[in-house]
Amino acid sequence: MAASTKTRVRCAWAGNELSIRYHDKEWGVPCHKDRKLFEFLVLEGAQAGLSWDTILRKRDHYRAAFSNFNPTAVARYDQRRIQRLLRDPGLVRNRLKIASAVANARAFLRVQREFGSFDRYIWQFVGGKPRVNVWRSSAQIPARSAESDAMSKGLKQRGFSFVGSTICYAFMQAMGMVNDHAPACHARARAQAQWRAMRALRAAAGA
Repeated sequence: MAASTKTRVRCAWAGNELSIRYHDKEWGVPCHKDRKLFEFLVLEGAQAGLSWDTILRKRDHYRAAFSNFNPTAVARYDQRRIQRLLRDPGLVRNRLKIASAVANARAFLRVQREFGSFDRYIWQFVGGKPRVNVWRSSAQIPARSAESDAMSKGLKQRGFSFVGSTICYAFMQAMGMVNDHAPACHARARAQAQWRAMRALRAAAGA
């Protein structure tokens, strides 16, 4: 890792090479791509009760096992495919979590059909714009919010599981729906700049 990367100020949880790379390149960057939104629904659900580092280490294997997070493909998984996944040591071999990923893919497709995209549905919970928070310390960052409560309720009503409010808040942080980077973190301003650039592109395209 380059010296300049080592000396950057970043959020306290980014403490190893894998988490630093994820923090610097992805966490908190506003995402409007349906496939990546589905990916993080799967990964955040798999993470429940485990460390995020565990999921980051398994992420590439998840991508291969779950058809590159193509919800259309995952929605077709039958019981034989689920049993194969349960025997895969590269995954979190929890029957409920794996079955949930398949059921959530089917629910995801229903949302796409109703709203035109999952992105259009999920970003409504923050009014289409990232919530920018200023926390003096990581201890102040909440595990849930009114927005994540509403998201959890809405997703459950549409047939999703492993979408409790705490999981939804982590999803919102990861996908840039809230900016919880520490005030001094080098990635905080970058996330906001990327949001402004993305908003300008979408406006120019009439999205």
